[in-house]
Order: sequence, then C-alpha cells, then structure tokens
Amino acid sequence: MASSLIIGTRGSRLALVQAHSVARDLEAGRDGLAVEVRVLTTKGDADRDASLDTFGGEGVFVKELERALVSGEIDAAVHSLKDLPTSLPGGLAIASVPERVDARDALISRDGAGLDDLPPGARVATGSPRRRAQLQHYRPDLRFTGIRGNIDTRLMKLEEPDGPDAIVLAVAGLQRLGWTDRISEVLSSEVCMPAVGQAALAIETRKDDRSALEAARRIEDLPARRAVTAERSFLHRIGGGCHTPVGAWGRIEEGSLVLDAALAADDGGWLVRQSLRGQPEEGEDLGRRLAEAVLDQAEQARQAGQADSAAPTDPARPSRPHSPTTESQ
Repeated sequence: MASSLIIGTRGSRLALVQAHSVARDLEAGRDGLAVEVRVLTTKGDADRDASLDTFGGEGVFVKELERALVSGEIDAAVHSLKDLPTSLPGGLAIASVPERVDARDALISRDGAGLDDLPPGARVATGSPRRRAQLQHYRPDLRFTGIRGNIDTRLMKLEEPDGPDAIVLAVAGLQRLGWTDRISEVLSSEVCMPAVGQAALAIETRKDDRSALEAARRIEDLPARRAVTAERSFLHRIGGGCHTPVGAWGRIEEGSLVLDAALAADDGGWLVRQSLRGQPEEGEDLGRRLAEAVLDQAEQARQAGQADSAAPTDPARPSRPHSPTTESQ
C-alpha cells in the first residue's frame, strides 16, 4: 500500500483551503500516509475575464485536473462538486464525498441590506444563470450584471464606486474562508435553490488505483454522498449544466432522503418547483423521477408563458407581474 499520495487542485485561495483540508483528513485517516498538494491551472482559471458562457461546455474548472489524473501525474483530484459534470471520463470515479457544509446561497450588499430591502432597480452581480433567473423571478425590478473571479475579487467589487449594490455567493465558500461576517442574508432555498453539488467536495481518483480509492473512502460521509447522488441524477436527466437555470438540494431528514428542485426560464419569467421524499439508498431513482416531474411542469409553464405573451396587455396590470412560484409535493 502506497505511503504517499499526490492530490491536484485549482490554485484559487478557496480551492487551496479545500485541498489542504482534504489532505489533513486523508493523513489522519491512515497512519503513515503523506499527502502532497499540487496546483494545476484550469481553463476557467487561466481566463478570468471572459464569461463562462463563452467557454463552450462544462468542466472548465476540472478538465486539466482530470487529464493529470488519467496520465498519473496526480493520484487524486479535489473538486468543488458543483463544478464536476455528471458524466466522468472513462476510468475515473468519485471515490469520496466528505462531509458537506451549508449548501445555500448568500447575498452580500454594500450596506448590509437583505434581498427584500434592496432598493428598486438595485444592481446585483452574479455569474450564475441559476441565481440570476431565480432572483429575477422573485424580484423582477432588480438589474443583473455578470461577475467573474475568486471570492475576494468579487467582494472587492462592492467597494468600487461604480460597483454593484450586491453580489451573490455560496455560503460554503465564505464559511471555508472565514468570511461569514460579510453575509447580509442567507437566501432561503425557496427563493434561490442551490446548485447541484454546492457546498460538497468530491475526491476523484482512477478506478484501478486501489490505494487512492481506499484512502479517499476513509473520509466518505454517507449522508452527503446519498444527497449529491440524488442531485446529480436529477441534473443528468434534466440534461442541464452550469449554464442552465436549475438547482437541487438533497438532504437526509428523519431517516428519509428529501430532494427539492427548481427549474426556471432564463429571464425568470416562470419558475417551477418540486419535491420528493424516499429511501436514502434510492437517490438515483429519486433524482430521475423528480426530473421527469419538473420537466413536465416546466413544459406547462412554457406553454402558459407563450399564451400570456400572445394575449393583449391589460393596462391595469404591470407588464411583467411577479408571478408566484408553481409548487408541488
């Protein structure tokens, strides 16, 4: 059995904090194991100015790590699970999902105002179509602008004279960096459903590397694994990726696996929400069934939206009403 392990990671401050945390847990999980953290530059990190929409596909933060893994340059890769496509390259596997932290999103505003207290027409910066569509649905008056860069770079945008009034980030990243004091409001999942895999880490290894697999599995958290399995099954059936306004959140409650999901129009004009509960070990089936229900409901919402747009405008009503979220259990 190998006495050393090389794990690869992106070079951002958050990625390094995550990788070193995993390295410590791996060393603690097996006596005599020495873990080296190796930084690799991904396509998404190399170009921080272009919108992620222009990169032409998923995996912009993971492909270089996976190539290094396949070539044997590294023994394991540590990813933010939300960056990992639902289909992995042949020969690779998610060996472990460590304990997950808070999956929700957070609003950080200039003056500490929460979402409901932002002034009409406030500018909110986010690079996520999922966040933008859901928040646009909740508050159609808000204006949205894109944003790229690491968490500290994004936070500094609030200090610029022409910067946004607020930004939206994952609670998990702020928590891991010790910056939760910057949070103005933790957003309810009923307002902004988290991204699939958000706040969870994934340790990816080669399927035939028994030593790396064994070391990674020692720090597996079964509830987190079951939750993200359901979320990723849902996303795979939806056929969505990082550019789709879709979110899902799974968790174990009172011995059952609860999976919530939301899918929105790009402009937030409609939003559907569904929830299912099942046995913890049935995550893949639960995710598929929930996706079918959401897709059916989304098609109805699209058709209703087309009918509304074709109807004469009632001057007594606003041109863009804040329509309620469609919900079903």
